[in-house]
Amino acid sequence: MSRLGAGFRRECHCIMFSRLRLHNLPGVLSNLVAVGLVIAMAVAALVLRLVDPIPLQNLRLAQFDQLQRWYPRAYSPVGVRVVDIDEASLKEYGQWPWPRTRLAELVSRLHSAGAAVVVFDVLLAEPDRTSPARMAQLWNDPKVSALLQTLPDNDLVLQKSFEAQNVVLGSSLARSGQRADPLNGPGKPDLPYRIIHDGGGDPARWLNAFDSIVLPLPHLMVSAKGVGALNFASDADGVVRRVPMLVRLGNDIVPSLSAEALRVAHGTRNYVLRSNDAGMTDVRIGDLTVPTDSKGEIWLYYTRPQPDRYVSAARVLDGQVGKEKLEGDIVLVGSSAAGLMDLRFSPMGGVMPGVETHALALEQILLGQYLERPAWVGGLEALVIVLCALTAGLFALASSAWSAVLAMLVVLAVMVAGGCYAFAAHHLLLDAIYPALVAGFGFALGGSIHHWLTERERRWVREAFSRYVSPNRVAHLVAHHERLQLGGRRQTCSFVFTDLAGFTSMMEAGDPAQAVAQLNEYLDGMVAIVFKHDGTLDRIVGDALAVLFSAPVPQQDHRQRAMDCALEMDRFATAYALRLRVSGVAWGYTRIGVHTGEVIVGNFGGKTLFDYRALGDPINTASRLESVNKHLGTRVCVSRAILDGCTGVPARLVGFLVLKGKVQPLEVYEPLAATNAELTAPAADYAAGMRLLRPLDPPDPDSAGLALAHFELLIQKYPHDPLVSLHLARLRSGAQDDLIVMQEK
Repeated sequence: MSRLGAGFRRECHCIMFSRLRLHNLPGVLSNLVAVGLVIAMAVAALVLRLVDPIPLQNLRLAQFDQLQRWYPRAYSPVGVRVVDIDEASLKEYGQWPWPRTRLAELVSRLHSAGAAVVVFDVLLAEPDRTSPARMAQLWNDPKVSALLQTLPDNDLVLQKSFEAQNVVLGSSLARSGQRADPLNGPGKPDLPYRIIHDGGGDPARWLNAFDSIVLPLPHLMVSAKGVGALNFASDADGVVRRVPMLVRLGNDIVPSLSAEALRVAHGTRNYVLRSNDAGMTDVRIGDLTVPTDSKGEIWLYYTRPQPDRYVSAARVLDGQVGKEKLEGDIVLVGSSAAGLMDLRFSPMGGVMPGVETHALALEQILLGQYLERPAWVGGLEALVIVLCALTAGLFALASSAWSAVLAMLVVLAVMVAGGCYAFAAHHLLLDAIYPALVAGFGFALGGSIHHWLTERERRWVREAFSRYVSPNRVAHLVAHHERLQLGGRRQTCSFVFTDLAGFTSMMEAGDPAQAVAQLNEYLDGMVAIVFKHDGTLDRIVGDALAVLFSAPVPQQDHRQRAMDCALEMDRFATAYALRLRVSGVAWGYTRIGVHTGEVIVGNFGGKTLFDYRALGDPINTASRLESVNKHLGTRVCVSRAILDGCTGVPARLVGFLVLKGKVQPLEVYEPLAATNAELTAPAADYAAGMRLLRPLDPPDPDSAGLALAHFELLIQKYPHDPLVSLHLARLRSGAQDDLIVMQEK
């Protein structure tokens, strides 16, 4: 061998393996392979970081969210307010959409109160349906129709209110999958801004791309001082962490609503964009320079909830808000009403109105307080990952187990403290978790190798060596992202569906504002339980939740997680309903359905949005199991497929249900934890009755009669057991077995 190779072996021997006796060639090769494994682990960790699969992104984003919760931005009134079309406003002035004359009145009152800019976080793309001209078409009486046509059009009234004021309207962008250039075709709109490139090549290639747009009504745009995109993309978990300053639409660059609010407030027409070979760097708006990430976005720096940020639209319309509240402010008009479906998830752990994202962006820009993740951060993190892997692995190879553990704890503490310090002191978003995990894995790998070499010093044979370098140690991490590849793939997942009984009627009968506040508290508790069990919150539809397990990150115990999540949600919902009922609120109970099966999981919204969805019959079945509770009198229904993957979950058979629209029966159970023990028949007595309903081969003509007699006895002792009542009613009507055909969903 060469002198260099011999020197390297001596170096390894003296520094790292002084405790090993290298008497022969197999020992030397083992030491070299040990070093090679550490290097391979470092390379694998770096490759995994460069590939950056969805689980790794979620881990990094979860760390950033936790930092926001630990070190939120201190709220400072800086001239940004939200005029909230809240439940109180809807109650006083009617449901949305409001007539444009009322919006005109709102604009006028905001102008009188001294608002510098009025920004609509709503899309005014269609004519007012309540305008006199449109109402005239509905009248058969020519005189009434003629009279209505003499009245001013509502949209023109709103337009007139814009003329002497700074108003910014919202537009909506979308991706249709077609190559289009919507701003340069026939009827090209006259846009109130101008985009200027300040060197560094064409910045448009870095921006999030769209190919279609819905603009406000043309005559409203003529009088408005600005128009910006309402869009902001959530991450895969539905949390809003970034807001774009600019996006690409066809061949043009268009600003966001936040950027337009700043431009109009500063009385300038130009956006000056700067970029380099790594992407966008900043945007200059008037005398403000806004640093962005490579895609032209800013990271939102959240505060804790601040009621002072909001003003009810009802108070403005009632004339209760004066100049002392809004003088010189940028005023965003949006809605926190749950029925308008503009609620978003925030890193602070709850839901918030979509308009608040624009308010947060404007506040931190005006304050100059940014969360930054510059382009150089990726290179720094890659270097730290390699250094952590090599240092940890090589140190563990040369040290005792206790020394390696102590060093690992020190490294982990330094990494976490460094990430916290960078965030708290310099507002930098640095990934400290993945390097810390790599260091921990390096210590584990190095320590394992050290132990193996020490204990097996005299057994340097190929069999033992091949066991150690098998790919299940390092290749697992590299291969992991391929199983999460976007684009639609088959995967077995579990689903939990919930629905709140009677909430719609409660909204109609009581105070909507109070009901929505109670609903928000209820949803906060339910969502917290989902996240506790590492579930993916697919969507919130009114008071209903849809929860997904084992996607995008596969979970081997997804059925157990789904069951545990459902039972904890049932406990919370039952306790919450009882607490409200004690206080006089007629709060309904929550129905829950749980099922599992193979579905197609993929990104059906485009790769940029990371919007995971699952499609397949098991989803519909889980939803049907939720709704079937109202016919059975139960709160929780689960399928046998779920129970087969669970331990420690006693349950009783409901029966073999043929759900509405289905052909094959489904074996359905009610968990005993979701029943009232005082009102429910003992499990053994109930099971005995169900065994009498089980079809026999050959049939036993006496089984139905015995079952009827058995359930007659049970109903006398437990008259409020819903399943006992159900089966007794079936038997009395002629049922012979445990097959239940559902006639309704």
